[in-house]
Amino acid sequence: MLNHKNFHVKEVKWEDVHQDNFGNIKFRKNRNSIKKFIKLIIFIIIAVFSGVISSKLTIERKYKQFNEFRDEKLQNNNLNEASVQELSNTVSKVADKVAPSIVGIMEKSMNSTENKYDFKGSGVIFSSDGYILTNTHIVDSLGEIDVKLANSPNCLKAKLIGKDEVSDIAVMKIEARNLPKATFADSSKVQIGDIAISMGNPMGEQFPGNVALGIISGCSQRVSGADGTYQLLQTDASINYTNSGGALCNKQGEIIGINSVDLNNKKVSGIGFAIASNEVKIIVSEITKYGKVKKATMGINGRSVVSGDKNKVKGVYISEVVKGSAAEKSGIRPTDIIVKLDNKVISKFKDIENILESHKIGDNIKCSILRGEKLIDLNVTI
Repeated sequence: MLNHKNFHVKEVKWEDVHQDNFGNIKFRKNRNSIKKFIKLIIFIIIAVFSGVISSKLTIERKYKQFNEFRDEKLQNNNLNEASVQELSNTVSKVADKVAPSIVGIMEKSMNSTENKYDFKGSGVIFSSDGYILTNTHIVDSLGEIDVKLANSPNCLKAKLIGKDEVSDIAVMKIEARNLPKATFADSSKVQIGDIAISMGNPMGEQFPGNVALGIISGCSQRVSGADGTYQLLQTDASINYTNSGGALCNKQGEIIGINSVDLNNKKVSGIGFAIASNEVKIIVSEITKYGKVKKATMGINGRSVVSGDKNKVKGVYISEVVKGSAAEKSGIRPTDIIVKLDNKVISKFKDIENILESHKIGDNIKCSILRGEKLIDLNVTI
């Protein structure tokens, strides 16, 4: 029995205590636990439901992205396949068109009693009455020249008409008529990035045995000599001894240049050169008339420049003067800048070429150059 006198209630922190099955405190604790358990279940259900919804949305989004990626890849593959097929068709059409005008330059085997011939290079028919052009370095190595047409099993004797060392272009003639001649394009319209197809005929067969595809990678290069300066076309289409003397064509099947393996004098791999077709036309015309090129020239190479001051003076910086040339004889030196020629202002190399084309060999023209800060007038006999 509790003694009320001795009983004192102290301020304490109440805690749940495990009572027997009939204790009120135990009952209240169980009721609180049930509430917590229900809340936990609800939380889990919501979490699971949210996870399912989130996963579904993520999967749908990823699946959509995958489908879009797949469709894009399929479309790109189809476009790539179509582009490759279109390019292949273009090359085939060009080969079919140009092949009949590409010939094999042959030489009869010295150690053979039979009519056996060795291949020396390729050539291009530019006139239906038998005029054919090839490389100078090819004909220089031959005694007698034989030509094998694409549609003929036999070789025909060819006569050398003339050649030009600087451009590596030679012209010869066979006795034949109604030959399939090549079509020459205007090379001034050729641009970097244009499709280029090089062709040769190593065995003089009906279909060319050497067709290479590439692009034009340069149009401003030139080759210079005492007898002329000519524009080159640079390409990554393979130019080698089998198609040297052959054609560099555009995608229309027109000739934009004549291949020459010798013009790559630095032997840089992956680069080939061809004499631009507009230059070829002039060279061929000169050779067929005179047996050589009688082109008025100065014997220089250079590039366009503009002064850095406020005057913005334009001219052509001379990077090379050919030994024995008209330019050297007149006193022009490398690093000089030509600002006027024949009393006309010069801003690019083409200006010089245009002026020279209007003159004949032996003409004397006035040339104004900048040497350092000094303006000098010279007379050049071209």
